[in-house]
Order: sequence, then structure tokens, then C-alpha cells
Amino acid sequence: MFDLVADVERYPEFVPLCGALRVRSRSGTSEGIEIIVADMTVAFKLLRETFKSRVTLDRPNLRILVEYLEGPFSKMENRWEFHAAGERICDVKFFIAYEFRSRTLGMLMGAMFDTAFRRFASAFEQRADAIYGRKQA
Repeated sequence: MFDLVADVERYPEFVPLCGALRVRSRSGTSEGIEIIVADMTVAFKLLRETFKSRVTLDRPNLRILVEYLEGPFSKMENRWEFHAAGERICDVKFFIAYEFRSRTLGMLMGAMFDTAFRRFASAFEQRADAIYGRKQA
């Protein structure tokens, strides 16, 4: 699951509202940590907004941290944590907090973002089933 979430270039294929994603830079450390700076464009009908964020892929600790750098938000952060729960099973903790810079944009896109983020977990579960296959009981 870590690899699936870390594969940010594939987000436009399955993440709700993700219209495009462009990696600006990628660097690694000797501790197994990779840092990606990327632009993600969220799109819904005629609305399109792009924001830049720094994604820290901490493979040794199975954590992913996304930090907002610039765009339509005044703040945005999300975190992923992965914990083994058996053979081919893991528990995933996901947290997101955001606030739009513009009150108008918040009113236009806020409810849509809330709905999309609620569907986020389901989108990743469906992607995992498609990529790795669900083990039949």
C-alpha cells in the first residue's frame, strides 16, 4: 500500500478530482527517504486549481507526509501511516486538514473537496484491488 500511495504520477488515473499531476523534482537520502515536489491540478466541471506540495516518502517508517507549498489554500497537510496487520494486509491511517485562502473559493469548492476526500480511501482501496488483487476467502 505504501508503494501505491507513493506512486503519485498515477493519481490522475484514480484519485477523485485529480485532473493532472506533474513532478517538479525528486531527491533521495541515504536513510531511504525520498522527497518529491509536485503540482497537482484539481478539476471539477469548469473549476481548475493547481497547488504545489512537498511529499516526503519515509519508507523505513512507512509514513508519507504531504506539505503544502503554494496555491489556493492558506494551509493544507496530509499524512499517511501504514501498519502491517497480517500477511498481505495493512491498516492505513490517513489524515488531512486544509483551508482555502479565499472565502469565495472555499464556498465554491469546499463541499466538493469534503465529498472527494471522503471518497479518497475508497479510491485507494479500489486501486489496490485492481493492482494487487483481493485475496479470496
